[in-house]
Amino acid sequence: MNQNNIKNAVEASLVADSYLLGSHWIYNIEELKNLKIDWNELNAPCAKWHEGKEKGDFTHYGDHTKWLLDYVKESKTFEIEGYKQVWLKNMKDYKGYVDGACSDTVKIIKENKSAVVGSGSHDLSIVGRIAPLLYVSKSKKEFLSHVKSFVSFTHNNETVLNVAELFANVLYDVADGEKMKDALAKVAVPKEIQTAFDRGVSSKGENTFDTIQKFGPSCSVKGGFEGTLHLLTSYDDFKEVMIQNARAGGDSSSRGMIVAMLMGASNCTIPLSWREATKGV
Repeated sequence: MNQNNIKNAVEASLVADSYLLGSHWIYNIEELKNLKIDWNELNAPCAKWHEGKEKGDFTHYGDHTKWLLDYVKESKTFEIEGYKQVWLKNMKDYKGYVDGACSDTVKIIKENKSAVVGSGSHDLSIVGRIAPLLYVSKSKKEFLSHVKSFVSFTHNNETVLNVAELFANVLYDVADGEKMKDALAKVAVPKEIQTAFDRGVSSKGENTFDTIQKFGPSCSVKGGFEGTLHLLTSYDDFKEVMIQNARAGGDSSSRGMIVAMLMGASNCTIPLSWREATKGV
């Protein structure tokens, strides 16, 4: 597999998260329309949930992705027990937002120190963090196994795992040289998410703000999955899709990181000013 494609996938997901920090978790429609930010560049966060973060920082999604990236680069492998220890160490002193999936997983491990399966969170966000696992996967089978272990560690939810497997298949194929459109067209869709998949794909070309509001802009995989597919099928330009996604509000980073890692794997053009302004890339 082309290592540059993997590098681009990881960097694109992190740059997207940093760009989306500005409007992340803004749900009020009037507030979204009147945000005093520059949609063409990175911004400091507007939501109270990201207190202490600055322009160029990541949301907690990006922070967790960096933990995984640093772990696989140092260890040259992915072992859930090893990652678990790194994750727990980082969580101990973490100053960013701690969501329910993380707090519940910490509780589970406190009650059972050998646990490697965590909360049952239905949040989509974990799926956008999987790109670093490509670095330590010698085959698609190994990659899918790593993804399952990584996702279930904090998000042991059947729908989330199904969506993660679907996007992992697409990501691997795109990083291996396949066109995004072809990878999406041929991917096996678990029957449990077939209806949602069809809804998302069939929304291609519809107004993005209205479509994401209709599907649901929140953190849940139900709605977020469809919104992500809408973005993937409706846009070819990285900057344009990120701006439209950001303007749609809600949990824009969950959707955006997935779109970004897939576009990055296909060597999309990431705005230079965004890359340069993103800390830690």
